[in-house]
Amino acid sequence: MEDRYKISVVESLILAAPEPLPGKKIADLLDDFNSSKVSKAVAELNDRYVESGSSFRIRELAGGYQFFIMPEFTGYVQEMFSRTRKLRLTRAALETLAIVAYKQPVTKTEVELIRGVASDGVIHNLMEKKMLTIKGRAETVGKPLQYGTTDEFLKFFGLNKLIDLPKMSEIEELVVSAESENQTELGLIDDINSENLKFNVNDGAEELEEVVQVEATTEDESETIADEVAEDIADGVIIDVDQT
Repeated sequence: MEDRYKISVVESLILAAPEPLPGKKIADLLDDFNSSKVSKAVAELNDRYVESGSSFRIRELAGGYQFFIMPEFTGYVQEMFSRTRKLRLTRAALETLAIVAYKQPVTKTEVELIRGVASDGVIHNLMEKKMLTIKGRAETVGKPLQYGTTDEFLKFFGLNKLIDLPKMSEIEELVVSAESENQTELGLIDDINSENLKFNVNDGAEELEEVVQVEATTEDESETIADEVAEDIADGVIIDVDQT
């Protein structure tokens, strides 16, 4: 097969796959092809799409390749599928996901020690949503189950691999920066109050705290939608998890 034809074959395989298609699986279907050549084929395809002004590209996601719509066109697609219910996560679910993502494999007891509340229901719901899965058993008394994230978790937050998660040091810097900003705001408030002007001390402080730290919630909490928090995680602002 000519290289140009093989590139088209790569394109057709990725287009037909319902899930991100691993490069190795593509290479296995083509003679004299390997993962490196698949990567080059994808790069050439993306160059073609750029030159033709196409509304889509191919990206690496969850360990495989998948087509995606460019941001400037997603609004039209979302409008078309506006009746499709999106996967929604509560704050408790997001907090649990953050703990598992950074400490996996982790047991339910370890999650509960960090969160400070029972997490049976949250973990069960996340497993039903295929965001968490059982990774094995811990070598401790009772050999409790250990949990980890799934490819569905990677796709939900737009990650290719777990190593793409922000480093804990980066998160700590964000937290320190936000806390410093909060203190600066409070200092300005004190200055204003000293001049006998009325000012609400809590203005902006609660919103800032919500970005920095998500409070633990109980399992029977109402299904409050946490879209803003989910966007923060996808952008690299992960929940501040107390590891002590």
